Amino acid sequence: MAIEFNGTVPILRMFDVQKAKEFYCDFLGFSLDWEHRFEPNTPLYMQVSRGKVQLHLSEHYGDGVPGSAIRVEMTGIEDYLRELQRRKYKYYRPGIQLQPWNAKEMSVIDPFGNRIHFSEFLKPEKQSASKTKGKRRNK
Repeated sequence: MAIEFNGTVPILRMFDVQKAKEFYCDFLGFSLDWEHRFEPNTPLYMQVSRGKVQLHLSEHYGDGVPGSAIRVEMTGIEDYLRELQRRKYKYYRPGIQLQPWNAKEMSVIDPFGNRIHFSEFLKPEKQSASKTKGKRRNK
């Protein structure tokens, strides 16, 4: 059987389940897929998702480091920004920046210091004939 890598699921540290659900589900619009505890009154491990993106959030010591950063590649970033603005989340009002690597990027920080960079890569602009006229081509 051929080796195939199918994706990455980041594990982000959290310290408060209610704050995590408020941020990831109520604000960012992710769905809560499942929760797991080994027994009552032990740390929670859960998965949230939206589209093809899955994130694991963990209260377990050693699972992730507060202040981690992840990049989520997406399309429709301006529509997503408007969606988030309509939610009027008390603790965050993101905006979009054009990055030098030809992407629109919107960054948010969760209540535990983890940064999520939502990034939409732009199509390269085609040079017009007037811009390329007179330039040498290597063959």
